[in-house]
Amino acid sequence: MTVAPRRQPTLEEVAERAGVSRSVASLALNNAPHVSTAKREAVERAVRQLGYVPNPTARALATRQTGAAALVVSGEDPSIFADPFFAQVIVGASTALEDADLHLMLCLAASDRGRKRVEELLRSKGADGVLLMALREGDPLAGMAEEAEMPVVFGGRPVGVAPQWYVDVDNVGGAREATEYLISRGRTRVAAICGRLDTEAGRARYRGYRDALLGAGLDPLPPQEGDFTEPSGAAATAVLLKQHPDLDGIIAANDNMAAGALRTLRAAGRAVPADIAVVGFDDLTVAQVADPPLTTVHQPITALGREMARMLVAVINGHDPTPLILPTRLVTRSSA
Repeated sequence: MTVAPRRQPTLEEVAERAGVSRSVASLALNNAPHVSTAKREAVERAVRQLGYVPNPTARALATRQTGAAALVVSGEDPSIFADPFFAQVIVGASTALEDADLHLMLCLAASDRGRKRVEELLRSKGADGVLLMALREGDPLAGMAEEAEMPVVFGGRPVGVAPQWYVDVDNVGGAREATEYLISRGRTRVAAICGRLDTEAGRARYRGYRDALLGAGLDPLPPQEGDFTEPSGAAATAVLLKQHPDLDGIIAANDNMAAGALRTLRAAGRAVPADIAVVGFDDLTVAQVADPPLTTVHQPITALGREMARMLVAVINGHDPTPLILPTRLVTRSSA
């Protein structure tokens, strides 16, 4: 009687035995540096128990180097890459990647189709690593990144997720310093135009504003949410003027919204800064050319992109860098 050859165990069975995802099992078998010791040992134990033998061809494919890194932005409009903020991030990232002989790919992931392409990129190892930005609360990209078969570095901390590698700026400290500056100039009725409150940057900058007011014995106003665009800043300011006619200061979570605030205040006949002082965040070109020029919180945007890329290269090369928080500083101009 012919005995059927014993079926070889699959990678999926190894992953199930080890209590990890298939992608983590694959990373562990290919000696990827970004796998915890406990998960690596669990996979090795499952391999011994099951007698799993990796497919040489699959191993060769899994360990190949593509020579590229992807910058993935969770946004809906391709023109987002022309936004001065993201343009500076791209400059910083591309310079650092060029030093490491890695090409930069740009990916937009907002629609189902866009997220599907990014998911395929992460699962197929279509790049040596990913820089991931502009995530909102509950964004499925965060989960995809956790299961990715390549290192992922976050630009800014996503809400509700604790990534292993990220670069961020001191959003709380910057907003606190800006608010404290207005208080020191005698402003007592200060409002905050927040970025989206499903982003960590939007929430953190409101926290900084609130902490400064509470520390001075003043009452913070409820957040007036915008979406980081000039029109949203203009609309939010119109609401604030109606709700709080005694307003004497505005902190906007970015320069675009601060520029919108200036437009609405001008139309309403409010003098800046005599009646209402305005402070932005970012220190983009719009802050310098605004009328009046904006007092704003400078964040090192080019350095953000550069340090994200450097961190990614370090992980690709087998290191385990610690998260990095970049400092901010207040730049005073005529608006406050």
